[in-house]
Amino acid sequence: MSTSSTPTPQQVGILVLDDNAPGGSAIKQILDSEGWRVRIVADTQMLMAELKTGEWSLVIADVVLTGVEGPAFVTLRELASVSPADGGRVRVLYLVPELSSGQYVVQLEAARLPYVLRPYHLHDFLEKVSDLLVEVKAIEGPIRQVRHEFGALRKKKKLASRSNSMFASRDSFSYTDEELAEYEKQEGEASKSRRNKPRVNLGDPNG
Repeated sequence: MSTSSTPTPQQVGILVLDDNAPGGSAIKQILDSEGWRVRIVADTQMLMAELKTGEWSLVIADVVLTGVEGPAFVTLRELASVSPADGGRVRVLYLVPELSSGQYVVQLEAARLPYVLRPYHLHDFLEKVSDLLVEVKAIEGPIRQVRHEFGALRKKKKLASRSNSMFASRDSFSYTDEELAEYEKQEGEASKSRRNKPRVNLGDPNG
């Protein structure tokens, strides 16, 4: 009897370190909609305990909680530095508050750790998540049609920006924790429905 080496969506584990309840809940809702298993932890002690289980393919961490010198940061950096060819099975994506980015970005880039500034562009965030999961072979192909999923929220932001400038500012394509929480409220039932439907291949680069 042969078995597939590609994990099912339920086997894809994403561990999120975030002590902001609305923001963490919204991230969980968004990632849950892909059928991935997501757990939120609020401190580095819980993070380190979960990492010992070996159940996680991706860690999304608030850099304010790990810092860039503490034991949690060192552990995540070491896990992320092991290439898939050498048996690496965990990738790390950092969340960096935009107003505090100067404190952290240089160190993250020196450690070659990917990050997103918060508030972030939702489409880019999901693409980074999926690309990192592809890297460790947790999923077969990256997400490339996320725009359709969140078109209504983006349209609202674009319309709001038109009254101020002919060019959209960065904020026009960024999302606060409050907006993500609003998305969570509006899309909760739709996410459950999508999860129960057969998966559609979204890997077409021309899509």
